[in-house]
Amino acid sequence: MNATAQTAPVITFFNNKGGVGKTSLVFHVAWMLSQMDKTVVVVDLDPQANLTSAFLDEDELENLWEPTSQMPGSTIYQCVKPLTEVGDILVPKTRTINPRLHLMPGDLALAGFEDALSREWPEAMGSASLYRPFRVLTAFWEVAQRAARLHQADVILADVGPNLGAINRSALIASDHVFIPLAADLFSLQGLRNLGPTLETWRRDWRKRLDNWSHPQFPLPIGQMQPQGYILMQHMERLSRPMKAYKRWADRIPQVYRESVLREPHQDNDDLFAEDDCVARLKHFRSLVPMAQEARKPIFMLNTADGAIGNHALAVRDAWNDFRSLALAVLLRTGIASANDF
Repeated sequence: MNATAQTAPVITFFNNKGGVGKTSLVFHVAWMLSQMDKTVVVVDLDPQANLTSAFLDEDELENLWEPTSQMPGSTIYQCVKPLTEVGDILVPKTRTINPRLHLMPGDLALAGFEDALSREWPEAMGSASLYRPFRVLTAFWEVAQRAARLHQADVILADVGPNLGAINRSALIASDHVFIPLAADLFSLQGLRNLGPTLETWRRDWRKRLDNWSHPQFPLPIGQMQPQGYILMQHMERLSRPMKAYKRWADRIPQVYRESVLREPHQDNDDLFAEDDCVARLKHFRSLVPMAQEARKPIFMLNTADGAIGNHALAVRDAWNDFRSLALAVLLRTGIASANDF
């Protein structure tokens, strides 16, 4: 039995290079989708839990992570922790950010689950009982789907750390669609070269494991991990030496993306389709970032009470348009919505 029916699509924003603004991107896309009448569950699968701290204030974080006050199922780690002993996955207790946006909080202790995931990966190819290895390896997917059913969510967004470890492998197994945030620099380019073959390997190896368990005892994710394009971050429209460096690396991304991520050989007409792979180019909105962090809201929802006046107010309007266009592209590329829906 393979589970595809009655599940919410999972979109993961993934790059094994840090510092490209991935967590902020997930935060803003989640908020924007909720403003577009989509019910969203956000799952923080990064052991650093930066996405959780973007949504919740320090008092909430203290209550969430304080051992003496933790509620069972209150974080992603609390939900899967029983699997490290003799228990099973707990019912998730999400945090409601707004009526259409719900957070499955992250946990600094999640790093401790890495060992269990690493141990069970080879066991899923064994000939003995496969219940436990598959239960562990698909725990993130199960928690996310339970949270989605709880809120009748249209989509699940996942944030992951910048690495190619066992936690991220299980996060990607749970993913239907993958968007890759990039900066226009050498490190992002090299990251693409590593990321593409890794996704291909994880997808192939998960298929082998699914084939090895011919009669599963519970639903399993397909592990599609379909790349849907890249998002170019911190795009700055100005004539300067940094802009020249930006253009140098940005111009090389389409070919590397097609060869390394889509695994397509280079074609002479690649330039004609290069923009098809670029979902969006996002400006940094530098002056709005600290204002939004202080207000604990997305930059496109800042108002005069937050200090967004004059040029800042114009930048807020630009941010709204940019992130709405991005969110719409995400919905269309993943098939969650069609152009007729808007």
